[in-house]
Amino acid sequence: MRKTHLLFCCLLAIAGITACSKKNDERPTSQHKADLAAAAEPPTVQVPGLCEYDLDEAALKAQGYTKVFEDNFSILDTTKWDRWNSGAYNNELQMYTPRNLHIIDGKLVIKPVKERVTGPTDPDNSTKKVFDFTSGRIESHYNFKASTTTPKVRISARIKQPLGLGMWPAFWSYGGEWPTNGELDILEGFGERNLYNTNIWYGSQAGTPDHDYTLSMTYVKSQSDQTSCYHVYEAIWQKDTVTFLFDGSIVRKLVSSTAAGQFIPKFFNRAQHITLNAAIGGDQFGTIDPSEIVLGDTYVDWVRIYTAK
Repeated sequence: MRKTHLLFCCLLAIAGITACSKKNDERPTSQHKADLAAAAEPPTVQVPGLCEYDLDEAALKAQGYTKVFEDNFSILDTTKWDRWNSGAYNNELQMYTPRNLHIIDGKLVIKPVKERVTGPTDPDNSTKKVFDFTSGRIESHYNFKASTTTPKVRISARIKQPLGLGMWPAFWSYGGEWPTNGELDILEGFGERNLYNTNIWYGSQAGTPDHDYTLSMTYVKSQSDQTSCYHVYEAIWQKDTVTFLFDGSIVRKLVSSTAAGQFIPKFFNRAQHITLNAAIGGDQFGTIDPSEIVLGDTYVDWVRIYTAK
């Protein structure tokens, strides 16, 4: 993504618009617009990345981690996952349908399709809407939280991102009454070979998030292609810190004593669940010509959650 697009996405995020958020009813006020003028572009972290990287579970066990959830996608297990059948938020262009979710060679494949369908505007609005694309989204039935019982939670997935203009793959977690249980954006892609972002979100009231939490956004640029081979994307969630990792290397550690991490303690002990989806277009890309969108498949090898004391 060109720098102008990166800055535009940053300003949208600072104004309270997010790719992943379950709900987003607010729009920038005059004060928010004034804040945009002084907003700094989020930092970009340069990392090498390791093509076909995989986790060493023996090493994690030696560090005190216990695996509490896993899906290796031999089947699409509906006892583990809810499959969306609806439109979404953030001015995304797709309708999510179960038929866009496939299991191929032990991988979950989210396959977007250019097709005209009619369906609910979003899960909270049953008004029928015409969509020009379909894609897939799943959310885990399993809930987890950083708490006094499990003070360290490690959320991991091995993913091959799609390549294509307008593709917006995401691996993230959030809780009910968004954003009061917090949100961890572990991976938000741009349909590019070497770039994604991470972020955290929190708001004290449902539908009305605080607007300075986007100070936590970080762009991650890798030397290794993220669309031609698998990489591991992770977040370690603790009471006062959230640490994002790419292929086992820390890309950013947010600490509650800083402005970027100040909201982390507010969602300690509040349950979240995993979401995997591939959006098309939407606020992340600003104004985009649908005819120029290039579709690409998202591949997920596995998803795991570990806890440690």
